[in-house]
Amino acid sequence: MAATTLLAGSPWLRARLLPDAPSRPFARHIHLGRVLSSRSRSRARAFAEPISGPVRVRFAPSPTGNLHVGGARTALFNYLFARSNGGRFVLRVEDTDLERSTRKSEEAVLADLTWLGLQWDEGPDVGGEFGPYRQSERNSLYKQYAQKLLDSGAVYRCFCSNEELEQMKEVAKQRQLPPVYMGKWATASDTEVEKELEKGTPYTYRFRVPKEGSLKINDLIRGEVSWNLDTLGDFVIMRSNGQPVYNFCVTVDDATMQISHVIRAEEHLPNTLRQALIYKALGFPMPSFAHVSLILAPDKSKLSKRHGATSVGQYKEMGYLPQAMVNYLALLGWGDGTENEFFTIDDLVEKFTINRVNKSGAVFDATKLKWMNGQHLRSFPPDELIKAFEDRWKNTGILQESESGFAKEAAELLKDGIDLITEADAALTNLLSYPLHATLSSDEAKPVVQDKISEVASGLIAAYDSGELTQALAEGRDGWQKWVKGFGKSLKRKGKGLFMPLRILLTGKLHGPEMVGSITLIHKAGICGAVTPQSNFLTLDERFRILKEVDWESLVKEQESPAEPAIHATS
Repeated sequence: MAATTLLAGSPWLRARLLPDAPSRPFARHIHLGRVLSSRSRSRARAFAEPISGPVRVRFAPSPTGNLHVGGARTALFNYLFARSNGGRFVLRVEDTDLERSTRKSEEAVLADLTWLGLQWDEGPDVGGEFGPYRQSERNSLYKQYAQKLLDSGAVYRCFCSNEELEQMKEVAKQRQLPPVYMGKWATASDTEVEKELEKGTPYTYRFRVPKEGSLKINDLIRGEVSWNLDTLGDFVIMRSNGQPVYNFCVTVDDATMQISHVIRAEEHLPNTLRQALIYKALGFPMPSFAHVSLILAPDKSKLSKRHGATSVGQYKEMGYLPQAMVNYLALLGWGDGTENEFFTIDDLVEKFTINRVNKSGAVFDATKLKWMNGQHLRSFPPDELIKAFEDRWKNTGILQESESGFAKEAAELLKDGIDLITEADAALTNLLSYPLHATLSSDEAKPVVQDKISEVASGLIAAYDSGELTQALAEGRDGWQKWVKGFGKSLKRKGKGLFMPLRILLTGKLHGPEMVGSITLIHKAGICGAVTPQSNFLTLDERFRILKEVDWESLVKEQESPAEPAIHATS
């Protein structure tokens, strides 16, 4: 059922629910009432009128900081809803917080949305027929509608000082009552008001809230939500400095921009009561509301900076792909009903429906996001993936221009272990490094060392000095595989008993990419001229020089009776 609104029990407004029209799946029957002034209240019945026209949604960030992942998900859900229903996605900047809002922050938020691929149809930079799209540029409109509410009696001038308001709060607290406005200005005479105006007393505009009744909405995500009006009290819509209050701005903006569906975070749910009252007082049709659950940290608290990176810009700088961010954010509270977790933006537009958004909080799992980034990275066409790695390695100074094809082979070898493009640097430099001494001294290497690794080392050194190993590596993968088979037979070793010592002796490490690819690439790095000195690469000549200096007898003795873990070299 589309969103509907009901004000029940109010002496000045009563609404009747009418069935939705089947031919308009996104139309709402809204129940508009005639706002009656305090001097002429009577019971009134209003009948519903559906909102016509296309689906129009908006994302309305406040430019007071970076774009939080929660805000990005809200923007994404609005974008997907608009695109999947042939509607319009509007970007509106809520910059009425004059002290904290900055144009720099606005530009950063817009840049992050653009990076995510969430292109808006109307906004401060592209314009549109319902502009301007910054709240700070719409003050004349807010004053116009505030005056309309004043003229109708829906709001009144309140001349209470801050001290008086604080006293009211204290009295309510002592009586264990909601902190509602209890001042006299709701019922003040014209003479009293004129007297204060003549004195130049500052005043706010307060909205006149019915003292009884309730308001109900059928939220598209959360179902029926209701509030009792007696807990609210008359609220301010215009401050004494002439600045409009958030709830008033939002209502006027959504109404005048003909927003049909308000999809936003659940923390805005309490604002709906005030906004609904303003909608009705101004005679505007109500949009449908859909309040999306919060994004939670692993400890189920609200995701915040103390849990690590929380802004889109931070993840962009860390090397995450926009495709992966969009995919992961969509799954925080939504799914298509299958086990599939890999979606492109086009897939999401095709499959997204608001009724599959879960009202429960979604936990942000950074490990899952990183895994998903790896899936998207490896889904790139091979040429694009290779170029991305090659450009990265050149930009960070690990590789230099070369026609050798080294970058292509390195990318193909390392891609399965890289989830972030920024990890490509460490993956390649790790492959090119030779931490032999540290590896041999480790506890994990102890079984391999004690399994007569010195015999494998002696045979390997002999094969290298004779040129046999170098010739095999020059023949590529086939040459290596043929050689290693014969080498294993000569030592009567196979499987892990052969390949683990070979890996340690040639790469200096216990673990890494596939053996044949690693060894052939290390050989190529020494002869192709693609690798820079900055990479700290050691050639095969340098590796065998280190290998020949290892005192295997001392190493084995130390591991049997560890005293000072160190590698002794022969003098």
